[in-house]
Amino acid sequence: MTADAVSGFGIAGWGTALPERVVSNAELAQRFGVDEDWIVSRCGIRERRAVEPGQTTASLAVEAGRDALAKAGLDGADIAHLMVATATPEQPSPATSAFVHHELGIAGSAHDLNAECAGFVYGVVSAMALMALDPRPVLLIGSDTHTLTVRPDDRDLGILVGDGAGALVLTPRPDHVVRGWNLGADGSCSSSLKVLAGGSRLPTTAETVREGLHYARINGNEIYLNAVRYTVETVRQTLESAKVEPADVDHVIPHQANIRIINSVLQHTGLPPERLVSNLDRYGNTASASVPLALAEALDAGRIREGQLVLLAGFGAGMTWGSVLLEWGGR
Repeated sequence: MTADAVSGFGIAGWGTALPERVVSNAELAQRFGVDEDWIVSRCGIRERRAVEPGQTTASLAVEAGRDALAKAGLDGADIAHLMVATATPEQPSPATSAFVHHELGIAGSAHDLNAECAGFVYGVVSAMALMALDPRPVLLIGSDTHTLTVRPDDRDLGILVGDGAGALVLTPRPDHVVRGWNLGADGSCSSSLKVLAGGSRLPTTAETVREGLHYARINGNEIYLNAVRYTVETVRQTLESAKVEPADVDHVIPHQANIRIINSVLQHTGLPPERLVSNLDRYGNTASASVPLALAEALDAGRIREGQLVLLAGFGAGMTWGSVLLEWGGR
């Protein structure tokens, strides 16, 4: 689905949360019996963060949300809607947003959004739709702890994933403009990255745990091909709907999955490589948190200025994908 420009929203605050524990390539090289340089050449990641006991998807979300609220000069009582994008929920029920809602003292509604690693981009578009119906502040958080879902001997996923959270406070203040957006999904690709057990199709049993079916499994080649294909397509559709050329985009903030995927998307879309905003080398693939973490770092560094065009793009298991082009306003 694609749409034309939407005006009238502000980004009043942003926040991040990252575990202190750093997992280096040296540590993983020893665990998996590979060379450190092989890890860098395969995915572009040099280190990533991992939660320690007591840290969870919700605790990271609360920390990022609290940071964003402070920057916005608001508190939980000012928030009409809370959305938490995550594929690694606090527990099967209730939703992760319930825990965050309580800790932050949110006054309004709360729900989770699971579009895997495209979740935050889905959340930005969903927040716009909510504010069109109800022009009050929305707190949008992307938080994931995928290091807890990976089998300890799974080299392919183990070198990729990291934990973290990023948050935005969106308000009806008319500072920024959505020049274009596109969301999509292809459920026929659902086998590329999956967790088999723990749901209604295959409830958790002693046998599923013994067989490790509660861990994530990936078909790397399928993910790579579909990620490039669908991210390229969603970026093209968003830019076409906005009537913007790739060379006119000032900042490209993609899902930080793998440097080979990012470079391939840049090559096939014509987006300028020098406009890329990336923290992949330091944090790894932080799933729903990767886009807001990179956006927040760019804002903290003063890289994004009034009038510039900022492209957010993501893809995730399922497959899901999405992109949104923002014309940055003043603050």
